[in-house]
Amino acid sequence: MPAMRDFFQRRGKFRPEQTDEERTDLQIPEDLWIKCPRCGELIYSRELERSNQVCPKCTYHFRLRARERIAQLSDPGSFVELHAAIRPQDPLDFADGAGSYDQKLEQTHSKTGEPEALVVGAATIDGLPATLAVSDFEFLGASMGSVYGEKLVRAVEWAADHRTPLLTVSSSGGARMHEGLFSLMQMAKTVAALARLGRAGVPHFALLADPCYGGVTASYATVADVVLAEPGALIGFAGPRVIEQITRQKLPDGFQTAEFLLAHGMIDMIVPRAELTATLATLVRHYSRLPQLVPQDGVPEIRLTLPEAAVVGDD
Repeated sequence: MPAMRDFFQRRGKFRPEQTDEERTDLQIPEDLWIKCPRCGELIYSRELERSNQVCPKCTYHFRLRARERIAQLSDPGSFVELHAAIRPQDPLDFADGAGSYDQKLEQTHSKTGEPEALVVGAATIDGLPATLAVSDFEFLGASMGSVYGEKLVRAVEWAADHRTPLLTVSSSGGARMHEGLFSLMQMAKTVAALARLGRAGVPHFALLADPCYGGVTASYATVADVVLAEPGALIGFAGPRVIEQITRQKLPDGFQTAEFLLAHGMIDMIVPRAELTATLATLVRHYSRLPQLVPQDGVPEIRLTLPEAAVVGDD
């Protein structure tokens, strides 16, 4: 029995029997709940995965890594990566206050697991063949350098040789400043390759994801037969703050959003993420006939018979 004086002593309302160190197995994972940057709602991570990283409350589209995007769009097990061994170099011996370009590449590779910001390969979408080139914003903002441009051109040439529609998925900050002029040259290089693809009668479908800016938007990402975008994606060349400072004018509401660009004829379609696979499959069927799969050297050689009227212009 406690003594009478014990009832008048100040004590905490709750005393845990175990300390935090002793209860490590009961700790809640940090990524169990994710806050939506648009509506502020807390979303259970498993629920977010089931919805393809789309907020179930406000339909905000979270950013996807390149391989997450490939897994979402392509048929399971169909993707075969191409040109994965090409690695970026440091032609200018670039260095800034944070260190050399070589060090930055090594750190980014360790962080992301990718050797470059672009992943290219062959796959099928709803059973239909396609060549994919998907950017990864986690790798230096998916900035376009010389290896990025080279991989994209090789993907374009693969699409032309194998007669498969090309799908590019772009989310980028623009040209890679660490490579200077070598980076800027990729704009002309990639557009020239797509012009040859157009003359070959092979379609190019471009999907723009948030954010898509700079030299990527000004080059290959908008040189396509059909330009699609995800809802709410920010798309442009320079950012709105820079434009306002230069023009000294207030920009309209929603400027540079996918919805604004669609209303002004800059893109062709806005497609929610859940409808992307079906929409792309419809486009491929519209532009081509049924495929024949011919294995070659361990890589599925996918050929389509494309009609001459399949391409709208040379670009």
